[in-house]
Amino acid sequence: MLQHQGALVQAWLQEEGNNKGFVTMVSKRKLSKVDVSGESCKTDLPSRCSETKKLRISDTEKASAHGGVEDEGVFEELLRTSGIILKAGEGQNEIAVDQMAFQKKLCLALEKHPTYPGVVKQFISGLESHIKDRNQFKNCLLPCTPIRTEGSRTLVHSYCESLIKLLLGIKILQPAVITLLLEKIPEFFFDIVGTFGTNFPRLIVNQFKWLDRLLDSQDLVKKLMQMIHVSPVPIQHDIITSLPEILEDSQQSEVATELSCLLKQGRRLTVPILDALSRLDLDAGLLAEVRQSAMTIVPSVKLEDLPVVVKFILHNVKAADAVEVISDLRKSLDLSSCVLPLQILGSQKKLKSQVQASSSMSQVTTSQNCVKLLFDVIKLAVRFQKDVSEAWIKAIENTTSVSDHKVLDLIVLLLIHSTNTKNRKQTEKVLRSKIRLGCMSEQLMQNAFQNHSMVIKDFFPSILALAQTFLHSAHPAIVSFGSCMYKQAFATFDSYCQQEVVTALVTHVCSGNETELDISLDVLTDLVMLHTSLLMRYATFVKTILDSTQKLNPCQIRKLFYILSTLAFSQRQEGSYIQDDMHMVIRKWLSSTVPNHKQMGIIGAVTMIGSVALKRNEGDGSSLERPELNSERDGQLSTLLDLVGFCCEQTPEVLALYYDELASLIEKQKGNLDLQLLEEFGRSLVEDFPTDFVVDLSPTVDGSFLFPVKSLYNLDEDESQGAIAINLLPLVSQSELGRVTDGMSNQSKRVVSPICLSPCFRLLRLYTGEQNSGSLEEIDALLGCPLYLTDLEVEGKLDSLSKQEREFLCSLLFYALNWFREVINAFCQQQDAEMKGKVLTRLENITELQTVLGKCLAGKRKKTDGSKAGSSDRSQADDSSEGNQPDTELSELEKIAAEREAGNPLVQLQSYRPYFRELDLEVFTVLHCGLLTKSVLDTEMHTEAREVVQLGPAELCFLLDDLCWKLEHVLTPGSTRRVPFPKERGYKDIGFSHLCQRSPKEVAMCVVKLLKPLCSHMENMHNYFQAVVMQNRGVEDDPGMNIQEHQLMSSCYQQLLLTFRSLFAWNGFSQRENTDLLRSALQVLADRLKPGETEFLLLEELISESFQYLLNFQQSVPSFHCAFILTQLLIAIAEKPMAGWKKEKMASLAKQFLCQSWVKPGGDREKGSQFNSALHTLLCVYLEHTDNILKAIEEISSVGVPELINSAKDGCSSTYPTLSRQTFPVFFRVMMAQLESSVKSIPAGKPSDSSEVQLEKLLRWNIAVRNFHILVNLVKVFDSRPVLSICLKYGRLFVEAFLKLAMPLLDYSFKKHRDDVQSLLKTLQLSTRQLHHICGHSKIHQDIGLTNHVPLLKKSLEQFVYRVKAMLAFNHCQEAFWVGILKNRDLQGEEILSQASEERDSGEEDSAESLAEEPSGSDTDASDEESAAGPGPSPAQP
Repeated sequence: MLQHQGALVQAWLQEEGNNKGFVTMVSKRKLSKVDVSGESCKTDLPSRCSETKKLRISDTEKASAHGGVEDEGVFEELLRTSGIILKAGEGQNEIAVDQMAFQKKLCLALEKHPTYPGVVKQFISGLESHIKDRNQFKNCLLPCTPIRTEGSRTLVHSYCESLIKLLLGIKILQPAVITLLLEKIPEFFFDIVGTFGTNFPRLIVNQFKWLDRLLDSQDLVKKLMQMIHVSPVPIQHDIITSLPEILEDSQQSEVATELSCLLKQGRRLTVPILDALSRLDLDAGLLAEVRQSAMTIVPSVKLEDLPVVVKFILHNVKAADAVEVISDLRKSLDLSSCVLPLQILGSQKKLKSQVQASSSMSQVTTSQNCVKLLFDVIKLAVRFQKDVSEAWIKAIENTTSVSDHKVLDLIVLLLIHSTNTKNRKQTEKVLRSKIRLGCMSEQLMQNAFQNHSMVIKDFFPSILALAQTFLHSAHPAIVSFGSCMYKQAFATFDSYCQQEVVTALVTHVCSGNETELDISLDVLTDLVMLHTSLLMRYATFVKTILDSTQKLNPCQIRKLFYILSTLAFSQRQEGSYIQDDMHMVIRKWLSSTVPNHKQMGIIGAVTMIGSVALKRNEGDGSSLERPELNSERDGQLSTLLDLVGFCCEQTPEVLALYYDELASLIEKQKGNLDLQLLEEFGRSLVEDFPTDFVVDLSPTVDGSFLFPVKSLYNLDEDESQGAIAINLLPLVSQSELGRVTDGMSNQSKRVVSPICLSPCFRLLRLYTGEQNSGSLEEIDALLGCPLYLTDLEVEGKLDSLSKQEREFLCSLLFYALNWFREVINAFCQQQDAEMKGKVLTRLENITELQTVLGKCLAGKRKKTDGSKAGSSDRSQADDSSEGNQPDTELSELEKIAAEREAGNPLVQLQSYRPYFRELDLEVFTVLHCGLLTKSVLDTEMHTEAREVVQLGPAELCFLLDDLCWKLEHVLTPGSTRRVPFPKERGYKDIGFSHLCQRSPKEVAMCVVKLLKPLCSHMENMHNYFQAVVMQNRGVEDDPGMNIQEHQLMSSCYQQLLLTFRSLFAWNGFSQRENTDLLRSALQVLADRLKPGETEFLLLEELISESFQYLLNFQQSVPSFHCAFILTQLLIAIAEKPMAGWKKEKMASLAKQFLCQSWVKPGGDREKGSQFNSALHTLLCVYLEHTDNILKAIEEISSVGVPELINSAKDGCSSTYPTLSRQTFPVFFRVMMAQLESSVKSIPAGKPSDSSEVQLEKLLRWNIAVRNFHILVNLVKVFDSRPVLSICLKYGRLFVEAFLKLAMPLLDYSFKKHRDDVQSLLKTLQLSTRQLHHICGHSKIHQDIGLTNHVPLLKKSLEQFVYRVKAMLAFNHCQEAFWVGILKNRDLQGEEILSQASEERDSGEEDSAESLAEEPSGSDTDASDEESAAGPGPSPAQP
């Protein structure tokens, strides 16, 4: 290898000797190595070169013979006299004068020397001898040290050039010095850099940079290019990267071409060549060619060279090809290869050798530095090249596949947002879009923060701004992404950034915006759990939220105190000041007389109790010993419990909330509380409940009450010994009426109220379950024990009751219902068959009581003429008294329910929902029950009889109704949009206090577990209604049908469909982390069709099977609203994603429902606002999913509507039974809107369109205009105000779409398709004339709602006239166009007399048409009475 390179050098020197008389002086040490192989080369050197060399050698010998006095003397003397002192060894050469002065002096000294020009040769010879010594050569290549000579006043610059560079600046010396330096380079070909501590070739090449003047730059560059071909790679690298600083402008193109050729020969010099080319001015063709070469090496180039390659690619990107270049670059760039695998990073701790560990860490640092450099290059390009910034955004925007998105995309978007203020909105828009589509996942962001924190930290202001903006979004995926940005920034960046993150989150909390508040508190909760010690530093900031608690709801107060409690009690010493502040705030709140403050105090206190009573690890690093620690915590707990107990005991509502909060704490921290600390409290609880609320069952009860006491709902009638009862009626009497019976005087200060019954029982059962590992055996008697109520046969008695008696009865029923609900919550998960039977019986009891309560409330409402329910009713909100006032505005589900028949008892209780005890999600496990046997045991414990207990329709309807209500609240559908200015409403979580402590994902998981029984119930409904259809086939009104049962089953079917829709329309399924949950849900549905075959199906196949399964229910839906919900459910499933065949099925299904006659069980046709709303949606679904929307509209308007016109007054279309006179406006609005949107999808005409394409577009416009004409003319028959308003609005939009999209088409197709264009315009002209008549009708009736549309419509009609004229002029047919005056007429075409023209005898202008062969007769629809003063019909000038 070495010999070969030596031969190449000699060959090159030979060539130079031939051409330029190039003198070679290669060191003997180097030549000796190549003598053998290069001997022939040397002998062939021309004689001129040999003579020169001999002369040089003879001079040297002569000089050495005389001790080097002559030559060295001349060189050294001239330098000294000019101002430079040469130094030997390590010292640098010194210069005593200014550089320019030195060059002038030396030049004059040489020119005036007696032996000039021979002295130049002697000077160069002296220089050559001087630099034979490497140290001296190094000194000559390094900058001179400036000194001031004694007595000299001349100032020398602090930086001076090297001696060689100064000599190169002298004209008479430059050629010889250049030759000498180039000769020296081969001496260092085989040196390993660092042998002498200096890279000599680099220093030599550096001397040629930035010279003021080159005498023969062509020659120098040529020699350098030849040197590149024969040099080793490091020297080639140095020469190439230095070329841009050596070249003159005129040489750039030539050298660039040569370098690009060199680039194709191999990859070793790619980086230096690209570095050089990026600093040269290249022509467009060469730039594109080199850029393509560079692009191919991006994936395989070394990390440290990547910034150079990317810099070149981004260099001089033109707007035309910017998007293509950037798209290719982002595909090739893969940052994952720039980061060491996490496994290696993780294993560094385990490395035994410290050297290995430090080496690995340095490798990581180097890698991070290279990535930093890469993004610096991109940042420069983005900042100074507008096209790069916009192209990069466009390239990311054009990427559609989720898997194609990279960490690089996210970082670049942050970089652009941070660097270019003009592109911020566009960047934010793209980022939002990508997050919504699931392309930018939170995992991607975590990778960016963890692996490239050094890069991302520079964009922290942008990260903070984006996170703040994202928290305002209505889309949960964007909100979640914003919160994740906060968390990652806090975990990754330094203390300044952490402080900014905490400050931003506290600002969100104090902003008062509900969504921001919740999310910010959730983020702080996550931070306090994951980074407690870090967040502790900023606890002072978090603590300031206590000053802004007025707008916080109970759930938020709970979160806030959890955060503060964790900070206060996790770090013992540091948290003490937070504990003091919390104690002060809680004491202040509890002592307040304002109920809201007292409520906040209880929630805060219980949350603190939870933190204090939390189990601690033995090795928690606490300075106190375990017994000491326990005693301190015991003291804190006692203080808190005593404080709360004292403040609550006299107020039942507050005490009930306290019990509920403690119960929720035990439930949430299941197994994590140190119950030893709560033992005293628990003991008093177990003792107080039976004392306060339970009595021994006896036939008679002492005392006088409003109603006679009667023991009801006893499930343990055979257990006569030790039977107990809930003492409800006496307690209600005592509470409501202030009566204390003789045998029930309570000596205790504590007030016993029925309000506390259910909360106290909930706390008791959770505490008992916690103590006994889930067993409720100690309290299971409460499931079957009776209640002291009164006779509930209220039929016919309500009118005779006084107001006080009715209110008392309603309160009693509320308390009884709440007791049963809490009992079901407690025992719903018991596995014992007898217990399950009792739970089902309690469900029956609830439905019975609800019926009675509904009757009482109805009677009471009737009697009091809609006055407010008794004050006692409000007190029932014992589980949800957290809120202010419940939001009584009915939700969508409640409106649905309110429109159902009065036969359903649930209907009348909708507005009282928040006052009932909340059912736990675990209760819905009862849905698994099919048929159960309940054993009625005799006294000898032998089975005496068996009776079947089934979950009946009423109980199923009750459970499903509650489940739907919960899911509607917690599972947000994907299509929700935030209202810009929401109304001030009550606390939205009222009635959901337990549910809101679970995440939507947890709720969705619970529902997925219930899917099997829900499917079974839905199949039962399907079979029931199929049987009803078969039984009633051909019978309009079957007297044998049980209408009430039919309504109940229909209601169940609707609730089941709503449950499925709420689940599958949940927007959480759009997030990647929930894909497995979606898959398991779909698997349940698919398994109903293909049992046991769905485990290994792909997600798309599961969607198809589930879609097919649900599609099977179309034949049995009992009502139009059920059909509507089924359609929405199928769309929710089909959109993941929507395939062609599913689209076709959806259109077919919607059409089937539209063509079906919907009749209620009583025989009446379905109607009403809810029916119209569902019809509007279904019609939109049909037209949006059908393959030919224009054909579908034409079918309805030309088949269905004429059938309706010819039918009786109350009749309907026979093809479309849903189309009646009442629903016509719905059909008309949807058809007009869909027609207008469908024509917008027809592409505008282009000059390049072929004749076939033009004809196809004309055909589509022809059908659209024909449909428009049919629809507009329907106003002559259906002239109601809504129809006219729709016609004016969408008529204008259609004309505007025609002007924008169809007129360019007519411009270019008029000559080829003259007849088609003529027909199209004539048809449209008839429609626009009818629109003009509607405008006249609006004015004459002075209907403001209609006349508001007129000015804009008139403007569009006028534009249409002149646009047709322009089209004819474009095709040289101006003579075909003429204008006439259009009279104002009404809807039926009759002239409006008040506006009659004075020139009545001038003929019927309105009937003026164009020549038969011309297309656009009297396109004068825009004319009205104002234009009557204009000229009469006259031909337009050609």
